[in-house]
Amino acid sequence: MASSTSCLLSWLVFLPLLWALVGLCIPTNTASGLKLSKLSALIGSLVTFAVSICVYQQFDPASAQAQLAENHAWIPSLGVGYRLGIDGISLWLVLLTTFLTPIVILSSWESVEKKVKAYYALILALETAMLGTFLAMDAFLFYTFWEAMLIPMYFLVGIWGGKERIYAAMKLFLYTMAGSLLMLVAIFYLAYQYKLQTGLGYSMYLPDLYMVKIPSGGYLAPQSLLFLAFTIAFAIKVPLFPLHTWLPDAHVQAPTAGSVILAGVLLKMGGYGLIRFVLPLFPDAVRLYQTPMLVLGTVAITYGALIAWVQTDVKKLVAYSSVSHMGYVVLGIFALNPTGMTGAVYQMLCHGISTSGLFLLVGMIYDRRHTREMSDFGGISKVMPLFAIAFMIILLSSAALPGTNGFIGEFMILLGLWQTSQVLAAFAALGVILGAVYLLFMFQKVMLGPVTGDENKRLKDLSLREVAVLVPLLIAVFWMGFNPGFWFKKMQTSIDASLVPYSQSAVASSNAEKVGTPWNP
Repeated sequence: MASSTSCLLSWLVFLPLLWALVGLCIPTNTASGLKLSKLSALIGSLVTFAVSICVYQQFDPASAQAQLAENHAWIPSLGVGYRLGIDGISLWLVLLTTFLTPIVILSSWESVEKKVKAYYALILALETAMLGTFLAMDAFLFYTFWEAMLIPMYFLVGIWGGKERIYAAMKLFLYTMAGSLLMLVAIFYLAYQYKLQTGLGYSMYLPDLYMVKIPSGGYLAPQSLLFLAFTIAFAIKVPLFPLHTWLPDAHVQAPTAGSVILAGVLLKMGGYGLIRFVLPLFPDAVRLYQTPMLVLGTVAITYGALIAWVQTDVKKLVAYSSVSHMGYVVLGIFALNPTGMTGAVYQMLCHGISTSGLFLLVGMIYDRRHTREMSDFGGISKVMPLFAIAFMIILLSSAALPGTNGFIGEFMILLGLWQTSQVLAAFAALGVILGAVYLLFMFQKVMLGPVTGDENKRLKDLSLREVAVLVPLLIAVFWMGFNPGFWFKKMQTSIDASLVPYSQSAVASSNAEKVGTPWNP
């Protein structure tokens, strides 16, 4: 058994779960106990965020190898180990997770009234599963955390969701589970191939699997089939057209916190999985399927934008906007160049900020009016000026206005895609225009014009707690928009390493001689 030199990542992963278990012991049959339960969850999420800052401070951006690595035997007979590590790609996704969790908890302070203790415990348990997914260096451990995420999310939607919550929760569970089973079969196949090719026994350690030689040469070749097994699982999570149909139902029925976590973090795991598994494991199949994946990404952008445009429910509009925006992530990844890939990773972060902000704002107005239909609003900016300002900033970020975070990610993706396919880049650019159209249309219907109805006239502006929820997101919008270099410098080395098999010198090489992968020792 290999011993680790640091357990910082383990503390980061399991601290929220431990805190959740402690929180379950707090009696909540009194008002003071209820308040203590909420405060405990908030403190636990803030402590976890502080630990993630410690990880950030110890991270060396010059290295593409896994850092702060932990390696312990778990199921030796199957080559399964408890292995954690972090690189420049997972670093920012980890920080996004720990940044959003306290915001989610604070946003739910007054809106959740039943089973409060269980609600916050599930959010913290979900944070553990999300962090473990981003930090796992063992394929089976990755799968374990990936599946574990379903349990708290299922209950968050199924217990605290809307009228159709059970249907939405089951659809989310079944879609993700179906894709995950394909991935699990592919993982065991790779471990078996490692044993056959090396004679060293099974291994699910990612750097070991990166070295497995998988036959390629057509759409039915083993490498192509394995590519599809992994890619379908990750495409469901992105979600990529036409595997997206679970997302609008889940978003609309989920409580605000569930929508924020789903859009802010869980969708990113699809993009992360494509970068961490698909690109290094199946380079020949990636080249074979590059054009179909780029076409599907372009269709997702246009389709998501057009469907969002015709929505009358504000939350459903934001949900379909995620389908459109995550299509850009797929384009950046399969552009197979540093510009597109950097844009894809950055877009995942930007989408996590802007769409989380939109769902939070929708949740705030729903708590006041208990409706999300645009026709029920009008002139809100006159009675809620602070809310309107925050809404406009987050909305323009989502529409990729220059100076905001969204512009940087989408611009780099389109620039990278232009190097690969100018035709698809032109079609994808239409999504930027459509995005501005449906978002501004929503703002005009809800915020502008005369104040309609007595209920709207009596609306109260943002409370101090709600301001505290939104201010960190507003700061991130402009920080990422005006200073992208701060974020790029931590991820660039790892991104370059992930694209080594697709460099000009490597294009002619076969899968039998892999020329470099991320996390190789």
